[in-house]
Amino acid sequence: MAFLNLPPKPPTRQIRALQSESVDDDGTTQRQTITVYQAYPSSIAIPAITHQRLDASPDFRTTRMTWIKPSWAWMLYRSGYSYKDPGQERILAIEMKREDFLGLLGRGILTHGTTATGGGGAAGEATSNDAQGGARTSMEERDRKAAARESKRKDRLQSLDVKIQWDPERTVRLDTLNYRSIQIGIPAGLIKEWAQSMIVSIEDVTDRARELKRILDERPDVTEEELAELGLLPEETEVEVPIELRSRLGMSVNHHGLVSRTSV
Repeated sequence: MAFLNLPPKPPTRQIRALQSESVDDDGTTQRQTITVYQAYPSSIAIPAITHQRLDASPDFRTTRMTWIKPSWAWMLYRSGYSYKDPGQERILAIEMKREDFLGLLGRGILTHGTTATGGGGAAGEATSNDAQGGARTSMEERDRKAAARESKRKDRLQSLDVKIQWDPERTVRLDTLNYRSIQIGIPAGLIKEWAQSMIVSIEDVTDRARELKRILDERPDVTEEELAELGLLPEETEVEVPIELRSRLGMSVNHHGLVSRTSV
């Protein structure tokens, strides 16, 4: 596994990740993978590592969206090097098949710049001067809201839409950079398939994160090249994404592309 620094001045929106491939003796590529990160409590992480299945623990929820991050530095920021809270005390490096990663992107919908739907009624719109009528209206309103929440819950469980969010990238010192890192939200409707068939391997990299934090605290002037040599900074290279997906996901493209996003 190679560990190097990121390339200088990446485009504003570009997917970068640790990538690998297995090759047969005859030179034929058998499998290409992309590594993403998540942080979990030990009750989920330990069974996942032992059984190499993310859903090995009954504590693993399949009824809510889960977010994956291909950026090691952003995972460090999100979890506070695994020290932020008990719910993120174990950082997992999840290796998944490249075609499945691109498949998730193919279902992607940007979370920024969209208009939320529902819940647009004006307060007090259906009031009554009659106390009994007001109470009845209040009960009806509660019932209506409860029904709306249940409907949204069912829609959420059935949805196959993957959420795409671009957040400011971070350094391993957690400083903000002027380009973006992708976060991918896997909906409840896809979580079982993702956990059971898209994942190639699961590795606990908590100790790596904590060792990185220790070195940064003890040696504030340590360089990224030195961190790479110590195996603490993975080589994250550009993930090639089809041009039609780049446009859909609001990505920056190279000089051969048609889409350019420069805002941050």
